[in-house]
Amino acid sequence: MKRRILLLFILSISVVPLVAQVQVTNLLVENRQEPLGIDDPMPRLSWQLLADKRNVMQTAYEIRVSPDLKALKQGRKLSWHSGLVQSDQSVLVPYKGSELAPGTPYYWQVRVRDNKGKLSKWSDPSFFVTGLQQAANWQAQWIQVGFKEQKSRPSPLFRKEFTSDKKLVQALAFITAKGVYEAEINGQKVGDLCLAPGWTSYNKRLQYQTYDVTDLINEGNNAVGVTLGNGWYRGNIGFEGKVDAYGDELALLFQLELTYDDGSTAVVLSDGSWKSSTGPIVYSEIYHGETYDARLEQKGWSEAGFNDSGWSNVEVKNYSKTILVTTENEPIRKQEIFHPVEILETPEGDQVIDFGQNVVGWVQLKVAGKAGDKITITHTEVLDKDGNFYTESLRSARQQNTFILKGEGLEEFEPHFTWQGFRYIKVEGYPGELKPENFTATALYSDMELTGSFECSDDLVNQLQHNIQWGQRGNFLDVPTDCPQRDERLGWTGDAQAFARTASFNFRVHSFFDKWLKDVAADQYANGGVPYVVPDVLNNKQVSPGWADVATIAPWTMYLAYGDKELLETQYASMKAWVDYIKHVSHKDLWRPKHSFGDWLFYRPFDDNSGMSAVTDKSLIAQAFYAHSTQLLIQAAQVLGKQDDVKVYQDLLAQIKHAFTQEYMTPKGKLVSGTQTAYVLALHFDLLPEELRDQAAKRLVDNIRLYNTHLTTGFLGTPYLCHVLSRFGYTDVAYELLMQKTYPSWLYPVTMGATTIWERWDGIKPDGTFQTPGMNSFNHYAYGAIGDWLYRVVAGIDTEVDQPGYKAIRIQPQLGEPLTYAKAELKTYYGTVVSGWEKGVDKVTLQVSVPVNTKAIVAIPASDAAAITEGGKQFSEFKEITLVGQENGRVLVQIGSGDYLFEWPN
Repeated sequence: MKRRILLLFILSISVVPLVAQVQVTNLLVENRQEPLGIDDPMPRLSWQLLADKRNVMQTAYEIRVSPDLKALKQGRKLSWHSGLVQSDQSVLVPYKGSELAPGTPYYWQVRVRDNKGKLSKWSDPSFFVTGLQQAANWQAQWIQVGFKEQKSRPSPLFRKEFTSDKKLVQALAFITAKGVYEAEINGQKVGDLCLAPGWTSYNKRLQYQTYDVTDLINEGNNAVGVTLGNGWYRGNIGFEGKVDAYGDELALLFQLELTYDDGSTAVVLSDGSWKSSTGPIVYSEIYHGETYDARLEQKGWSEAGFNDSGWSNVEVKNYSKTILVTTENEPIRKQEIFHPVEILETPEGDQVIDFGQNVVGWVQLKVAGKAGDKITITHTEVLDKDGNFYTESLRSARQQNTFILKGEGLEEFEPHFTWQGFRYIKVEGYPGELKPENFTATALYSDMELTGSFECSDDLVNQLQHNIQWGQRGNFLDVPTDCPQRDERLGWTGDAQAFARTASFNFRVHSFFDKWLKDVAADQYANGGVPYVVPDVLNNKQVSPGWADVATIAPWTMYLAYGDKELLETQYASMKAWVDYIKHVSHKDLWRPKHSFGDWLFYRPFDDNSGMSAVTDKSLIAQAFYAHSTQLLIQAAQVLGKQDDVKVYQDLLAQIKHAFTQEYMTPKGKLVSGTQTAYVLALHFDLLPEELRDQAAKRLVDNIRLYNTHLTTGFLGTPYLCHVLSRFGYTDVAYELLMQKTYPSWLYPVTMGATTIWERWDGIKPDGTFQTPGMNSFNHYAYGAIGDWLYRVVAGIDTEVDQPGYKAIRIQPQLGEPLTYAKAELKTYYGTVVSGWEKGVDKVTLQVSVPVNTKAIVAIPASDAAAITEGGKQFSEFKEITLVGQENGRVLVQIGSGDYLFEWPN
């Protein structure tokens, strides 16, 4: 199969080109295609270029924007016309036109001139719609139910009828809630979002959504209906059964703006004229599930003409609108659908369905039965060693949905305001035989674009990559959660910082992290400390090294991945406040925190009488991350031109490193903790004098061999382990660790049937028993951080630090046994980068693709430049390939955009 792919690639770069000139495509506004609800007064525009020739660069661009599509195409009524700007920038170009009006669609297009002097055609028009922009533009009022709620707090319904009696041009709905919501107009759901408005630091930042509902409005009588759920706002969230984290009453804010063809407008607003009631969702909690009683459905309740005389009035509240922000990231949507792979009866007699994949979302079912029949679906990730349904690791989370039939033929059910993490479901009370066609599982996660792929010659490693991506899918539900199944599901900062770079390869997480990092800053303590979880529902005012450092690590990581200087600027105050916090609580430049999670879940065998537990001194870890955060702050200050800060923190960093070596290292370079994590952090963060780094790397390898070539690292050491080995010339050892199949290793869970990343290296032990149920998630992405090494080292795709976001690319694969083939693809804002190598009997091939408007340095792992060919010819014959030199046994060449196939003797 690989050779066939290679042949197709060779043919693709040799056929007659079909594209006549540079084309402009894939227009984005604030990282999204045709977004609704843009509130930035200077939204940033991006585009991609396609070309049929190599070495094509943009030398100039021209943008035009207009609220009138027809006028745009004619070059009239322009809100902005940039003119021809001499620049190669095609990503995040800020709008610089006249002030954007709220609730208005704007159309735009771009054309470019290339380095051959040719001007492209105008791109196809794209558009964006502005949001309400500021609190003063909200005419709607917050409303709550006008009745006393039951103890079980069923989901409230709100409704309002209105008339639209002219020819409608546009209808925009702006909606948010304290809680989560689903809206309907004339019986049809508004949009396709789930769990809106998402989760933020609600008391400081509450998102609203913008919908184009023009097609849902009838000429004449209409009705709008909205259902609310507890969600994160007041539902059970955090530990120990905590509820009402942000408030104890749900509320709705709804504004519908109608524009008619005669230029007139009308609004439909949430206010005191609405009615409220309850419906079929009689119970709904994130951890515990949902109870839906179809007998309580109010047919036609969101349609005109419904009799709501028995409904209650609503209560108008004066809640703040100044905290409202538009949705900047991709919302949660329904994604992949799974069908049962097996229906089985357990030894204990339970009826269980296996969907074959640990998935996060919910189950939909079809059923016919009598009114009052009750079906209960309980969800779990694993069966025990005897094949029985196992829920102990869920702790207090019930993960249980209940559906009560109304008894009217074939009925269909799915939850609304909850989700589950599961592979298996136990079905109780189902009338009749369980049939696979009556059950489906639907994945839910933030609607991020899949941008990365990795494959190689080893099936277990390919399954590992699958598990990494599915761990990310299941835990990126608006915030980066630690697990999706038990009574937790919190935005743990340590997990997020460890996995951030891997996350940026698998999916486009630019907007996802941009949004969440604003909540990190919002929830940052007044003294600069950063909570364990964000949004901070624990409120314990404590910090931990490696967790709180997300404040510096994640912004810098996103800057590298996407080249977004504005994100770095936005987070800079938070970054600086965090470093200043550590400085304030340190003594003589040493940070000894009162609390630390340490190297969480490191290797520690039970009944350890021989001292093999890999315990790393927590203060050493703290000092290492103190240095790392300070270094990242310096780099951010350099990018942002804050030279005064650069000097201040460079001096501080020197003091931090000196304190580290004095406190935690002997004169000959031995660390007080001899663990893998200690040496990995010291080496990766450049804490040791250069002359002592090689011996430290040797000590690291010796430690790995001491454990029979197994890793012993926890959450903080694991992300950097293989990177350090490769950096110091031990790529062979890194490959051995990657390929290790026994505990503890990345592939051990794969051999045990895992379909996502586990929280513990041995969540399931070789004998089939489980680790401690109080802390044993089977979908916990942190250890999936090895994916970064697969992309950047095995396949060799990286960005240059001085031109981040893959404007300048480095292709530098490090080949290793036993792999004979590896390939990665990464969709960047410029286009798709490809690096794939294959070792044959007598030659090695390296396939490279570089997007238009970028350049790349390729480090070919060959010792003789004269022996390398490209496309069957000596690469010296090609003008677009420049020999740069040789480095560490590699031949360095610079190439422009295009597809290349390098070959050299094996």
